[in-house]
Amino acid sequence: MSVKLENMPENMATADDFVGKKVIDREGIEYGKVKHIHINQHTLIVSGVTIHQGFNKDYFLSNDYIDKFTEETLLLSRPPIRSGIPVVDIDSHKIGKVKRLHRNSDTNELESIEISDGLMHSKIISKSEIWGVGEKIILKMTKEEYKKLE
Repeated sequence: MSVKLENMPENMATADDFVGKKVIDREGIEYGKVKHIHINQHTLIVSGVTIHQGFNKDYFLSNDYIDKFTEETLLLSRPPIRSGIPVVDIDSHKIGKVKRLHRNSDTNELESIEISDGLMHSKIISKSEIWGVGEKIILKMTKEEYKKLE
């Protein structure tokens, strides 16, 4: 636990204050707890957080996902896309799970996701084909349209 220093401004906090806080989105979905705060070495601005979601399930969220910190939680401005979550079609029929996220190496912006739809089968879908994100990824296509993709 950190101690407030004398003459420290009211809106200042240490990174230690945020570790262990619950991470939730606007719909109340919990994504884990804050494990690390990442700070850009050149600008000294928070660049993101590592979220711990159980045994061996850590993932990084960039600062554009962060809305604000409260006394007990980190509130997200939008739900994150993460590997391992279910993928369904526009009619809620199960397609598979997110196997891998493909990001632009320069901007870290999500470009596409790889969906595992069986033991050895997977397909890459552009981020523009995603209709919604929450506890599941919802695609803008039906299961039949998904099957026809190469």
